[in-house]
Amino acid sequence: MYARSTTIRGNATRLEDAVAHMRDEILPQLQEMNGFIGLSMLADRETGRCIATSAWGDELSMRASADRVHPMRERMVQIFGGEPEVQEWEIAVLHRSRMGDGTCARVTWVRADPGNLEGMIDAYKSSLMPSWEEIQGFCSNSLLVDRRTGHCAGSVVFESRGAMDHTRDQFTTLREEFARKMGLFTTRREEFARKIGPEILEVAEFDLVLADLRVPETV
Repeated sequence: MYARSTTIRGNATRLEDAVAHMRDEILPQLQEMNGFIGLSMLADRETGRCIATSAWGDELSMRASADRVHPMRERMVQIFGGEPEVQEWEIAVLHRSRMGDGTCARVTWVRADPGNLEGMIDAYKSSLMPSWEEIQGFCSNSLLVDRRTGHCAGSVVFESRGAMDHTRDQFTTLREEFARKMGLFTTRREEFARKIGPEILEVAEFDLVLADLRVPETV
């Protein structure tokens, strides 16, 4: 399965208009396209940063949708402002612990050695996911990868903002343990990271403002 994410840093005061347009105008058009299996939208209400991700059953369907999706993206920019940043991914992991889509998500972006992605995906499944299952308020997790560049985006969804806030220190510890296992280093040790291996680029928290997902689980 594959996904296309569009990140826009727009006008925070127009966020609700952007969400309504995505839900009422764009989503119905996507649902008519072959291979479409879901759409989610994350938003930072303070900064206006939002990430809309469409999911596709195969790479061919995602590629075939590009020309039809482009004018939709341009219309969203007219409403919301900003400049779109588009990234295409493979959905390497998707797991739901409970019914419901949750209300917020923590996203971690990583740049890894493309030749070591399979090892990182396996470690993600065996090291991080069992710990998340034990966290109160955990709903689901996903890992998107770009095998060409080594970029990855891991998302963990929670049932409430309070549940996510409560896990912040715990997730920092889990990430550090995972980093030591995989040789990942934060950008504060960027020079060392370049010598040794990949790096954690960013961690950010969002509200989950739209979720219409029929993506099958991978685990």
